[in-house]
Amino acid sequence: MLRLTLIRHFATQGNLEKKYIGITDEPLCEEGKLIFQNIHYPEVEAVFASPMIRCVETSKLIYQGHIPVLYDGFRECDFGDFENKNYKELSSYSVYQAWVDSGGTLPFPNGEDILHFKDRSVNAFDDMIDLCMSRGYESVGVVVHGGTIMSILDKYAYPNESYFYWQVGNGLGYTAVMKADDRRLSEICTIH
Repeated sequence: MLRLTLIRHFATQGNLEKKYIGITDEPLCEEGKLIFQNIHYPEVEAVFASPMIRCVETSKLIYQGHIPVLYDGFRECDFGDFENKNYKELSSYSVYQAWVDSGGTLPFPNGEDILHFKDRSVNAFDDMIDLCMSRGYESVGVVVHGGTIMSILDKYAYPNESYFYWQVGNGLGYTAVMKADDRRLSEICTIH
């Protein structure tokens, strides 16, 4: 049995400004780092993360003494033309309204298709799980992006909920259990 702690990185300046921050490799902002002081995270044997600065910095703050194993497939979605803009800046664009009206199912203009992003995230997670099982880990931390967590739980959470159900704030996340003979994630609890 493997216990997983899935954590969304602490806030960047772009997060505080409610911007779509995907491929922009922003560091954490000072205000974002303060989240760390108010949350208790479970101890883990190993840490995995997205290679983006905000995730690496978050993992080093939470899990001091652990060097995160980086998975490129855990990178955030490429938001294309929406990148580094917030809803106020985008609200006058018809392509943005069409994307909103689609429930977020349309590809990001000049960016990544959501189905490709989900597959990429889940494939990286599968590779990570294989490594964890081969090494006999019992507890791991996974410091990634909100969309990455949503993709993983959309695929493996039991009972199943929709992709957007799993939205989580910066520094927050979920704990879950995966049995060796079953890829489902159960006993899912929120981190506060």
